[in-house]
Amino acid sequence: MPIRILTNATLATMEAGAGSYGLLSCGALAMEDDKILWCGPASELPAYDDAEVEDLGGRLVTPGFIDCHTHVVFGGNRAREFELRLEGASYEEVARAGGGIVSTVRATREASEEALLADALRRVDAQLAEGVTTLEVKSGYGLDIETELRMLRVARRIAAMRDVTIRTSFLGAHAIPPEYADRADAYLEEACLPALRAAHAERLVDAVDGFCEGIAFLPEQIERVFAEAKALGLPVKLHAEQLSNLGGAVLAARHGALSADHIEYLDAEGVSAMAAAGTVAVLLPGAFYTLRETQVPPVALLRESGVPIALATDCNPGSSPLTSLLLTLNMGCTLFRLTPEEALAGVTRNAAQALGLTDRGVLRAGARADLGIWNVAEPAELAYRIGFNPLHRRIIGGHA
Repeated sequence: MPIRILTNATLATMEAGAGSYGLLSCGALAMEDDKILWCGPASELPAYDDAEVEDLGGRLVTPGFIDCHTHVVFGGNRAREFELRLEGASYEEVARAGGGIVSTVRATREASEEALLADALRRVDAQLAEGVTTLEVKSGYGLDIETELRMLRVARRIAAMRDVTIRTSFLGAHAIPPEYADRADAYLEEACLPALRAAHAERLVDAVDGFCEGIAFLPEQIERVFAEAKALGLPVKLHAEQLSNLGGAVLAARHGALSADHIEYLDAEGVSAMAAAGTVAVLLPGAFYTLRETQVPPVALLRESGVPIALATDCNPGSSPLTSLLLTLNMGCTLFRLTPEEALAGVTRNAAQALGLTDRGVLRAGARADLGIWNVAEPAELAYRIGFNPLHRRIIGGHA
């Protein structure tokens, strides 16, 4: 494959410590195979023989977007629950009445692998159309061995059918299924942990997740899941401090978690533990918005403590039926008061860190050539606009 050069571009390199997006207003970028060969001021571009050169007319180039927290594989929908919440029911009340995650579990168990794949691809296509090049996909709507494996197989098939990198997370500890009501420990022993072992044996799992909350699993129960993940050599992450503070972030940090996600009720102790462990804070404004929450994550404290902040759609049928990472950027700024630069770092550099990926999320020599080319004059426009997609072209692995 010949060397390809993009020139007359505005580059947002997103390199840490490079200041203001790592912006190069008259930049150029050279790609060879699936890697960035060179990146810098156009005036310093090396001479490459027989290179293909494309003039971008001043367009903005960013690292390809990374959605580091999604549940895009599921059956059915929960539009009726949306109505119920608008009529006054809380998220917890819906869940305890047999709705919430458990209602999606029923629909997912009833769906075939082909049906799950077809539905997931429609959601994924919406993401790719907005510049997403890497996507995390969780299980967690099966809550039995067979369906958890089916979900993860679908996630792997997405990568075979679309030009996107898929990272999978086993989320068997997402909710307690009806057949194990009031028997969470039995569910872990008889279904969740065996499903994890089976998924790992099939090479379907890249990381292990859990939901640490009063309506889900307690810290000591998540500890069992994390111990199994460690035995299998898998990294961990956690839904933590979304509805209350059970100390999930501290638990996650103690296990060297890649990320702690939601974290609206995170306290100073949790922030300190995450900072010490290098655990990324993944903020999910779509769920905050949909559930009409009022408790915002401690963004100022995360900043002061140097905890990397990522943003993700949390695409799921109940609390965040959102497939737009561009809208997520705006929500992160308007709801959580992130700066546009922090928001863009949250779907590039820091999102890559939240998935344990070191080869993407920035524009630099040696990084994977996953790029978004945008019809905008400056990076802040990506977070500023609402309901507008300025993507000119997506490049993944060095090719469009």
